[in-house]
Amino acid sequence: MSIPSAVERSLSVFPAGCNGEFNLPPRLSKVIVRGAGCELWTSDGERMIDFSMGWGSVLPGHAHPEVVEAVREQVGRGTNFSYVTDASLQLAEEILAVSPACDQIRFAASGTEATMYCLRLARAFTGRPKILKFEGAYHGSHDVGVVSLFPSDPPEFPQSVSSSAGIEPGAGENTLVAPFNDLEKVAEILERHGHEIAGVIAEPFQRCISPLPGFLAGLKQLVHRAGALLIFDEVVTGFRLAYGGAQEYYGVIPDLVAYGKALGGGLPIGAYGGRRQIMEQVCEDQLGQSGYVWTASTLGGNPVSTAAASAALSLYRSEGVYARLHRLGAYLRRNMASVLAEQGVKAQILGDGPIAQVAFTDVTPRDYRTSRHLDARIGRKLMLELFERGVFLNPMGTKLYLSMAHTEATCDEFCERFAQALSVVTRDGATATALA
Repeated sequence: MSIPSAVERSLSVFPAGCNGEFNLPPRLSKVIVRGAGCELWTSDGERMIDFSMGWGSVLPGHAHPEVVEAVREQVGRGTNFSYVTDASLQLAEEILAVSPACDQIRFAASGTEATMYCLRLARAFTGRPKILKFEGAYHGSHDVGVVSLFPSDPPEFPQSVSSSAGIEPGAGENTLVAPFNDLEKVAEILERHGHEIAGVIAEPFQRCISPLPGFLAGLKQLVHRAGALLIFDEVVTGFRLAYGGAQEYYGVIPDLVAYGKALGGGLPIGAYGGRRQIMEQVCEDQLGQSGYVWTASTLGGNPVSTAAASAALSLYRSEGVYARLHRLGAYLRRNMASVLAEQGVKAQILGDGPIAQVAFTDVTPRDYRTSRHLDARIGRKLMLELFERGVFLNPMGTKLYLSMAHTEATCDEFCERFAQALSVVTRDGATATALA
């Protein structure tokens, strides 16, 4: 009897052979054995160039020596105490120094936890039940995070629709939805429902869509006029668009902010913070009182993750890091656009900083509805063709992430494979018609 391969074992023990979202055809399923920089190697010896980078969590690059050494040093001193350590204290002080929204902060184990606690704090602080989010925004895998995430038949605003079965019914009822970049619609919703809305949560840079000039500042004014709190989900933008994240990049300061992904330098972490008056609702001496907000995280702020995070932040503070990341992202997006033009394909290349995405649409995207593929099958087919050509990415096609380890040569290699994959996609007559 033959010994099953690693891929066969993976398909046996994991639903769809993965831990979520990838859902590849069995012939493309992989088991990764190691990574270095922006490259991965699989159990069957294949080298792949990585444009997922742990869904953007590994901004320094895989196995960066300084992050590895910080982890190695800390592991020998203990991995978790579920309490404040010198490593978590140092990291918290650095985040407070760079995040003007935060007077105080607490750590969690993931960005999902961090956004969940921000929502809970907003409801407690205002005494209101509802949250307003933007259609197509992802705020983690909790119930609010997957409301109106990718609706195929979107209802009229502000009605929401669940993007997952098993969601608690109240999550949909208490989550209102607006289109990103539309202050007029936000104002209309807040005029009608503002007295019920505890907070408005936003990805300042939503998926791969930039805010229009004045949108975030105008949003803050509208939210405060309604007596609600503005929550920035900086799980993606934090320490990526700039060292100070979206707050620095766009010049707008929210009431609460959530961090994750790049903060950990590849290790699991989440953090949430805000004004002292809001954050002090979590103090345990208020247990039993009506305003007390329960928060706790067994692995939140563990010394291994926080030591890795401090090492990562030290790398991000190096001279020229963000200028280089922005140049590299612009280079990738420009070359991807050239490939589309050369093949006569109508599509948009979205992104900013070290992030890119292709959207098969003939309009300039400004929100979820205008950024959707005209035919979802096109994007899926393209992503699978890229995967087959040794590009590791999320086949849902939401983002391409660059890291400090990527170079122009890596981007050139990607674009060669992008051109090959696109030519295969356009050979399909029906697909070519949709793209033309």
